[in-house]
Amino acid sequence: MTSNIDEIDRRILNVLQLDSSLSVDALADQVHLSRNACWRRVKALESAGVIRGRVALLDPDAVGLGLAVFVMVRTNRHDPDWLANFKAAVQQFPEIQGAHRMSGDLDYVLRVRVRDVGDYDRFYQRLIARVELADVSASFVMEDLKDTTALPI
Repeated sequence: MTSNIDEIDRRILNVLQLDSSLSVDALADQVHLSRNACWRRVKALESAGVIRGRVALLDPDAVGLGLAVFVMVRTNRHDPDWLANFKAAVQQFPEIQGAHRMSGDLDYVLRVRVRDVGDYDRFYQRLIARVELADVSASFVMEDLKDTTALPI
């Protein structure tokens, strides 16, 4: 649908990325549309799958998940059975916020949220018990310089 997104849709999407809890009236005011026209555009963007959902963004420290970890994974296996098992494991671990198959030296990078280093170790032990991995290394985030969900549209 990217070719069908016009400037008004972009304004709507940019506002919703910052605050999806806005009422239709408040959103319409911010993007300079009538309430009904704004509502129709939002519904069309949802139907087209451009807007996949609306969520509340939580403060990780406030909910006791202050440690962000990037986990670099290498595997010696690249067969369909291993991949299916790995994908299933990734879906079952709530600590994994993102899982990405990579080009280059790494096979996968996982973005993980846990309470502390001990909590990460328990996650690591469960992961390696669930999936055969050749190499796993982790980098702990010391400071977030920028962490956003907003896409640059």
